[in-house]
Amino acid sequence: MRRQFRLPEGDEVYLDSLGLPWETIVDQGTQWLVVHNYPVPDGYNCKTALAALRVLPGYPDVQIDMVYFHPALSLTGGRAIGGLSVTQFDGKHWQQWSRHRTAQNPWRPGVDDIAGHFTLVGHWLAQELRRG
Repeated sequence: MRRQFRLPEGDEVYLDSLGLPWETIVDQGTQWLVVHNYPVPDGYNCKTALAALRVLPGYPDVQIDMVYFHPALSLTGGRAIGGLSVTQFDGKHWQQWSRHRTAQNPWRPGVDDIAGHFTLVGHWLAQELRRG
């Protein structure tokens, strides 16, 4: 797995604790964290996917936003998932989930991290299934 940039130690410990391969890559000057074999709940077209987070300069003081999946996720029931677009990096087409923190749930520098963001990702995946 590539390690083209380092994350804070606590994030790397969390990622290692998942037991999933992960890598950090830089593509055209943008830093990405990619988690392989990320588990996707039943009700989607695949059981696992690559899940990526864009890590902006200044992280962890600067928030992580959204999530990107490869391959693209769809609901097995056929209902469309809103707020999606496509972006390309690392030679792949990624499905961007445009999900953002709210004023009631802002990024808290020194508190929020990659583990917390992946908790949100799990919530977003479950929320789409509930809308079914």
